[in-house]
Amino acid sequence: MKQLFDELSYSVSKITTQKYSTSFSLGILALKPSIRPAIYAIYGYVRLDDEIVDSFQGYDKEKLLNRLKAETDNALHEGISLNPILQAFQETVSKYKIDKSLIEQFLHSMEMDLQQVDY
Repeated sequence: MKQLFDELSYSVSKITTQKYSTSFSLGILALKPSIRPAIYAIYGYVRLDDEIVDSFQGYDKEKLLNRLKAETDNALHEGISLNPILQAFQETVSKYKIDKSLIEQFLHSMEMDLQQVDY
């Protein structure tokens, strides 16, 4: 039955992509159908991180981002997450052998966005 959960996880990522970015969702349709689920999974994960940084006013964003980072590490290490977006993401990372350093760099950029900097 894990297959059912994985299908749900990719569906949640696809819905997330469609809800947040109509133009990106349309652009994905230009790609081969076989890779679309992976693109939705990556976008869903990035969107989740970005929501923490940009939208969760009144919440401890640093704490939430640190929690997501820990959950990401656990998911990548264990090969499973109960968070559907994170599940689809970790499956995609595993399938396509995405270098963990790229994920760490992305998460670091999200941490930097937590701090308001005036130029």
